[in-house]
Amino acid sequence: MRTMQSDYMHWAKFKKSVPYQLTGSEVPHVRMDSLDWTIADLGTDGASHPRYSPLRKRIAARYGVEVEQVVAADGTSMANFLAMAALISPGDEVLIEHPTYDPILGVASFLGAKIRRFERNPADAFRLDPAIVQAAMSDRTKLIVLTNLHNPSGSLATEDELRAIGQLGARVLIDEVYLDASGQRSAVHIGPEFVVTNSLTKVYGLSGLRCGWILAQPELAERMWRLNDLFGVNQAHQAERLGCIAFDHIDQVIGDAPAMLERNRQLFNDFLSTRDDLACAPAVHGVTAFPRWSGDTQRLDDHLRVSYDCAVVPGRWFELPDHFRIGFGIPSHIFAEALTRLGHGLDDLK
Repeated sequence: MRTMQSDYMHWAKFKKSVPYQLTGSEVPHVRMDSLDWTIADLGTDGASHPRYSPLRKRIAARYGVEVEQVVAADGTSMANFLAMAALISPGDEVLIEHPTYDPILGVASFLGAKIRRFERNPADAFRLDPAIVQAAMSDRTKLIVLTNLHNPSGSLATEDELRAIGQLGARVLIDEVYLDASGQRSAVHIGPEFVVTNSLTKVYGLSGLRCGWILAQPELAERMWRLNDLFGVNQAHQAERLGCIAFDHIDQVIGDAPAMLERNRQLFNDFLSTRDDLACAPAVHGVTAFPRWSGDTQRLDDHLRVSYDCAVVPGRWFELPDHFRIGFGIPSHIFAEALTRLGHGLDDLK
């Protein structure tokens, strides 16, 4: 029997840290003790609170849906697992974008899906092309899975593109963990065939809370809740309460992260303009970019770590070894220095 695991997640968790790290994919962590609350607000009586309504109401209000559409989960990764487990059975055909986030493939494989792929073309800035999706489908395709913003490239799919995919006859599961950096509304509003996942992690700097959710039609949400009874019973109540506190102070949580990301995207675009050895669309949205380089990006990462206290994510973790991913979610002065060091590393390996 093949061992089911995510080698990428293991690498991401236990890779050696360096001072100028471009491997991150979230904004700086927010200190919860900077918000106005006391320990009495955490509900420390030890009780479980099934389908905790106050948190679901806050999520529903922020995303303009009914409370009955909200399913809580431990982060976006668990949300993706719950959603896919409710949507498919062993042997069902699932169509997944290429390249994609490694755990999405792992979940589909673990659940016994027959996996087909559709391409997000690097030469077209990884744009989501409904015609390519349709051409990759068969009459057995039950579920289409994608990320928006695209992970790893940060490409934004428009509502028109998503609407066209929603009309192809299969359910569509979208990991929207980066979408809130773009200002575009959730695809759950496009039609009932869309199921979306998100969390207070990548864009909000609260990955430690593991506050994730799924938005789906009520009858499908109920199936997911029943699966959650099997997988985790209930969420940790103190984390639920902290999630409520975060939503109540969401502007403070967001802080200057959007401005920082905008500065860093411009720094990256300026850097790109000086490099004839990199191919990448200008960064417009999101927290990550995925440039192409003609060399071995694992060798690049190794060299940066040893020689420049810098690091990138080798593209082998995203199925394209001639690319590498960088993240914009670090303070701008550190990001600028990291780009300088990346440039030196690229020059060394020409």
